Amino acid sequence: MELTVWTYEGPPHFGAIRVAAAMKGVHLVLHAPQGDTYADLLFTMIERQGQRPPVTYTTFQARDLGSDTAELFQGAARAAAERFRPELLLVGASCTAELLQDDPGGLAKAMDLTIPVIPLELPAYQKKEDWGAAETFYRIVRGLVGPATSDRPARAQGQPPACNILGPTALGFRHRDDLIEVRRILDALGIRVNVVAPLGARPADIARIPDADFNVVLYPEIAGTAADWLARAHGQPRTAIVPIGVGATRDFIAEVAALAGVDPAPALALGPSHLPWYSRSVDSLYLTGKRVFVYGDATHALAAARVATEEFGFELAGLGTYGRTFARDIRAAAKDYGVEPLVTDDHLEVEEAIRAAQPELVLGTQMERHIAKRMGIGCAVISAPAHVQDYPARYSPQMGFEGANVLWDSWVNPLVMGLEEHLLTMFRDDAEFSDEAGPSHLGESGQRAADPVEPANDDPGTGPAWDDEAERELRKIPFFVRGKARRNTESYAASRGNDRITIDTLYEAKAHYAR
Repeated sequence: MELTVWTYEGPPHFGAIRVAAAMKGVHLVLHAPQGDTYADLLFTMIERQGQRPPVTYTTFQARDLGSDTAELFQGAARAAAERFRPELLLVGASCTAELLQDDPGGLAKAMDLTIPVIPLELPAYQKKEDWGAAETFYRIVRGLVGPATSDRPARAQGQPPACNILGPTALGFRHRDDLIEVRRILDALGIRVNVVAPLGARPADIARIPDADFNVVLYPEIAGTAADWLARAHGQPRTAIVPIGVGATRDFIAEVAALAGVDPAPALALGPSHLPWYSRSVDSLYLTGKRVFVYGDATHALAAARVATEEFGFELAGLGTYGRTFARDIRAAAKDYGVEPLVTDDHLEVEEAIRAAQPELVLGTQMERHIAKRMGIGCAVISAPAHVQDYPARYSPQMGFEGANVLWDSWVNPLVMGLEEHLLTMFRDDAEFSDEAGPSHLGESGQRAADPVEPANDDPGTGPAWDDEAERELRKIPFFVRGKARRNTESYAASRGNDRITIDTLYEAKAHYAR
């Protein structure tokens, strides 16, 4: 564990809270100090849920450390069971309480509660949030699903095939809307959804998971471990394709249809998605070949890399993830794309990689949005962690054919708006568009709110000095490549021993690097 001003994932008990908050009839008792209750804000403020997560904190304080904190935990667990009357009680410890070594699982077992209790081992100093969510869901499935039986009845003649949808949680990136889109596909295929879990599932629903023919795994980071166990213990096959993008959605439909033994045609006819039209249109030619840097959780990063290269015609400039569990998948994909893989949860390393790659668009998390803004680069958020604006009230999936439309809107707009901003920059000397002019929609009385701020990657730095005429000419270059033009010109001038850059130097550098 290290001190940082930003983290891509919380500690593993955050993942446990995401699973508990997604389910019904489940309560989590967390052995934690008073300060660890801030996790509630993630659900009430960012995802804007109408109720607090179903979590009881022991909230021990410094003065309690001299007494029996184990008794404090048992009192909190007993009070939670009596007050909330859950169908399942989860018990665990936060990162701080882990140091006390009170063993919440053993303490809860000794209480002889009348409800099922599942202890969670959440090693906060080795693992992180997504692992915690996966481990919690796995323990719930393992604890509630009975042993495999050899007398499982075959599906009756005429009965539709059934599947489970595994992976959606609370505070998941567009999980609510992805689920709607995937159910739409399954309905078109005539496949009955047996259980959706964790989102909306009760403990009794978890016990029914083996009744389905196969499992649809939407988010491997969350449901992969449980789905693999179900495949081994109950012989339930699972999907491997995540339906993000038109191509992946079609592949997903074919995979699911093969598992269910049905015709994929009705689902393939859904839509239409407008993304293929855009990819064939003349408008896309303006953006073909644009360099894009992709970073996020492995599921969304891998999907975004495929969509960006195959459906938008972008060139991949970088690919990375903060999830070390899926580092092998990222490295294999990066090798296929011919880029250097980035597996790190250090945002400063990510920023340096973006700066070195010099992309024209960044697809990442909330942190990459901040990084790209400082560099003057367009950005779209494709993965958690995200801020409140990326949990929209409107229907905005990432998966399925409608999800492809959302990708088109959210990925292309940062580049298109960048081009419009460049046009305003080109005409800055015009009376209407000059820096001194107020907003045109306010008429002559409009006042300029603030001086324009140059992108961070356009800072003059400590290189050769620029003449005013050369600076004005540099501003005519599109903002998203202006930083590179400045650096190239300064490098060219330094190699020639020039301590001042004129307009002639600018054009000489342009001709030099164009060779």
